[in-house]
Amino acid sequence: MSPPRPRPVAASAPDPGAPAGYAQLWRADPGAWLAAGASWRGLVGPVRRRADGLAARVGTLRPAWSGIASTAAQRRIGELRSALTDVLPALVEADQALAELGARLGAAKARLGAEVARAESGGLLVDRHGAVRPPPGRPVDRAGPAVVRARAGIRDALTLAAAADREAAGRLAELTTAAGRGWVSVPPAWRPGPGAGPAEVSRWWNGLTPAERRWLVGREPDRVGRLDGVPVTARDQANRLLLADRREELLARRHALSRPLPAAPFEVDRRARLAGVEAALRGLDGLAERLAAPGPPRAYLLGLDPAGDGRAVVALGNPDRAGAVLTYVPGMTSDLADAPAELGRAARVLERCHTIGPGAETAALLWLDYDAPDLLTDAAGARRAEDAGPALHRFQEGLRATHEGPPARQTVLGHSYGSVVVGTAARDHGLGADALVFVGSPGVGVDHAAELRMPAGQVWAATASDDVIRMARPPDELARRALLAGTPLGPALAALDPHPGRLWFGADPSGPGFGGRRFPSGPHGHTGYWDPDNPALDGMARIVLGR
Repeated sequence: MSPPRPRPVAASAPDPGAPAGYAQLWRADPGAWLAAGASWRGLVGPVRRRADGLAARVGTLRPAWSGIASTAAQRRIGELRSALTDVLPALVEADQALAELGARLGAAKARLGAEVARAESGGLLVDRHGAVRPPPGRPVDRAGPAVVRARAGIRDALTLAAAADREAAGRLAELTTAAGRGWVSVPPAWRPGPGAGPAEVSRWWNGLTPAERRWLVGREPDRVGRLDGVPVTARDQANRLLLADRREELLARRHALSRPLPAAPFEVDRRARLAGVEAALRGLDGLAERLAAPGPPRAYLLGLDPAGDGRAVVALGNPDRAGAVLTYVPGMTSDLADAPAELGRAARVLERCHTIGPGAETAALLWLDYDAPDLLTDAAGARRAEDAGPALHRFQEGLRATHEGPPARQTVLGHSYGSVVVGTAARDHGLGADALVFVGSPGVGVDHAAELRMPAGQVWAATASDDVIRMARPPDELARRALLAGTPLGPALAALDPHPGRLWFGADPSGPGFGGRRFPSGPHGHTGYWDPDNPALDGMARIVLGR
């Protein structure tokens, strides 16, 4: 939604003190830059198909043609194919530069609109050149502080727009120079080992030349795409190049499972596995559709693995640039098939952030990079959460290492079993976060917020009054109630709770004795925390923004 146009007070010449670029920012169309970026990204498919066609041509030449001429022809076709594949990362990079320009111009424009609206609501006048004055007849000294604040706010918005413009121009100029050299790239001499932490990876990446980085993205996308400590833009380029291959892997699994089996027990298992692959394909296609969407916020693919139930890490907005970043960890039964819907929950928090803080640069991530339990028997144990802890720790450390400019406010949100993952990671490994949020939690593996190693007052929780998770009482308590159920005094004795405030995985984080901070939720059940009319959605957004 575009901010309101400022009401001009005069058609006079610009005030010498008026900020430069004011009218230009009002006229700017952020969506046009996003669309231009999407057009560049849209060339990836045709270029890839042409490169694959050349590879197929080499395959047809080999059986029927041999000798010096054949070798030379195959070499030349291989060179042409390499020239095409070398340009693929640059097409995604051009899209990123233009999309981020559009997003930052949109944020600057929203901030400008908010500042102008605030000034005018205070009785000040803002002319078409951005000059701020008190209304006629009002003493200047009484309006002085308000005028100064309004001018500073407008100047900050214009500064953000100018910085975005300079950065995009620089990135595009570097791409143009590289294209003029024919995408000459060289492999780096060294790569970090598997035990390297995000900070070491970040230092290695920053020490590479642009040509070396493009070589790695184009030739080793699987390595680059999963390395915490590599910037979001490079990981997105690499994983987008792998997207078609990931889909082919699922199609191959579907084909292998499509043949009926004669033995009935195996046939039932085959059908179940086939249904899972079909669901994963729908999930992957849903993510691909979101990745191809031209509108804001741009999506960044930071990880995708179709093996097993499937995993995905997707960002909405660039977390390396945003001032506030949310990492959302979903709960039980989450897999690749659910990824588009789970990403939608992160998107709703982001949308509410933009409503509450117009012009604030925010990003939201779906972190589904663990094997979420599918059955209650699996969810009854903490093993899946404990296994996920190191990966979540590394991921958050990677966000810290690659962030540009002043540190962002990092918030990690866990829902249901995802809250067990977040709590366990914070307890056992520490999390690079400024706030933790738990919604619909069965406990987070600790009895007090202090055990989560977070700043005081930055552990938050909400549980709806009708959330069934409230029934996830400690195992011994459930056993006691089951034994008493058939006795005459059973109901009365069951009401005597020997473990008040405790749930399956420890103290209730939304309970008064946990030591955290509670925010309200309406009665929307276990999955309604993101419903538009639930106050919990506002609460999550305000925590992300630090408000």
